[in-house]
Amino acid sequence: MPSNLSSQREILTVTDLNRRARSLLESEFRQVWVEGEISNLMKAGSGHWYFTLKDDNAQVRCAMFANRNRSLRINVKNGLHAIIRAKASIYEGRGDYQLIAENMIDAGEGRLQRQFEELKLKLSREGLFDEAHKRPLPVLPTHIGIVTSPSGAAIRDILTVLQRRFPSIPVTVIPALVQGKEAAAEIVTGIELANRTLSTDNPIDALIVGRGGGSLEDLWPFNEETVARAIYASNIPTISAVGHEIDFTIADFVADVRAPTPSAAAELLSPDQRQWLSLLLKAKQALNENLQRRLIEARRQLDHISKRLRHPGQQLQEQAQRLDDMEARLKIAITSQLKLHRAQLATHSATLEACQPKHQVARLNMTNQQLSQRLQRAMQQQLSALRQRLKGNSLALHTLSPLQTLGRGYAIIKDEQQQIVRNSEQLQIGDKVSAQLGRGQIHCAVEAIEVTNNDQ
Repeated sequence: MPSNLSSQREILTVTDLNRRARSLLESEFRQVWVEGEISNLMKAGSGHWYFTLKDDNAQVRCAMFANRNRSLRINVKNGLHAIIRAKASIYEGRGDYQLIAENMIDAGEGRLQRQFEELKLKLSREGLFDEAHKRPLPVLPTHIGIVTSPSGAAIRDILTVLQRRFPSIPVTVIPALVQGKEAAAEIVTGIELANRTLSTDNPIDALIVGRGGGSLEDLWPFNEETVARAIYASNIPTISAVGHEIDFTIADFVADVRAPTPSAAAELLSPDQRQWLSLLLKAKQALNENLQRRLIEARRQLDHISKRLRHPGQQLQEQAQRLDDMEARLKIAITSQLKLHRAQLATHSATLEACQPKHQVARLNMTNQQLSQRLQRAMQQQLSALRQRLKGNSLALHTLSPLQTLGRGYAIIKDEQQQIVRNSEQLQIGDKVSAQLGRGQIHCAVEAIEVTNNDQ
């Protein structure tokens, strides 16, 4: 019977069953967020934690290994209402269903975390975190403002660092609550007070806004929207220095610079006086060396000029001699120029005499007389030729004139419309016609018409 059953169905061992169940569960619930109350908490010597997470109707076993629970910042204890991020699994050795926790937050802090993420997303979309809006910190501030609690550890850390690094920078502490319901309003007021100094003779040119470490709830004033918008509207380069290095607030994202701690903010704003003194000493030494080189060069130039410098009397004698030489050369040049100009004047006078108007007029009169005679001869020749041509044309015209033809006994017949009659067919018996003769004109009536065939 057992062998028959084995051949028909797969029989699993308990180990196989638990392994397959674990695989199915882990593939289906790779990551879940679960909220409940912690009970039966046991912290093993290995550092692993084992506890039960329950609500009013159910419970589930949980394990959180040491590599995950070391980074938690909350006080985990029985009765804590927590939210865990976990994956579902089965402990194969006992077949127990359990959750393997990877992160845990206080349920109250979880609500704050959701508010934090929602505000962060909103302000990011509005552009409050854009790098284009962020301003650089001054290299050497002339007046540092600090908005924080005057009695907290943060202000002591900041002042200690500033005193050590560059004690000559003036510092103004603007007191403000940094925890509780009234803290956000006081922080906003402090930022506004710092900005009012910009219109005074001693303006604040760098501002630190921050506090020491604490829980998410303790740091919450720096996650308020009013504080974020006050930092964004500030005209002073602002450093956000809230909590420890692992703490992030909305103020960190809006500020021009985020410092991991208040002490780090003081480090960022204050130059190291030892480095500056070293740089000043090097600059002083370089300046002295440059001055020495310039003095040596100036002395060398002065010696050179002194050697070239002569007594004014000697220079005056040389100038007088040079003036005499120039006077003699000027006289020679003037005499030469006068001779040249006289010769040029004589040449121009002769040329001008030859070009006087009376000579030109005489030549032009002679030319005019010659041209007048030539014109008269040409006109006579032209008139004679034109007379001969006119005479020939008159004879030819007379020969071709209709009057000449009419003189030989011919006549021109016209009808009543004064149209020339060239064919007898144009007329009918009784039509009135006129006949143009060689001398005079007669009017007639057609009594008979005789048609002549010209083809014959």
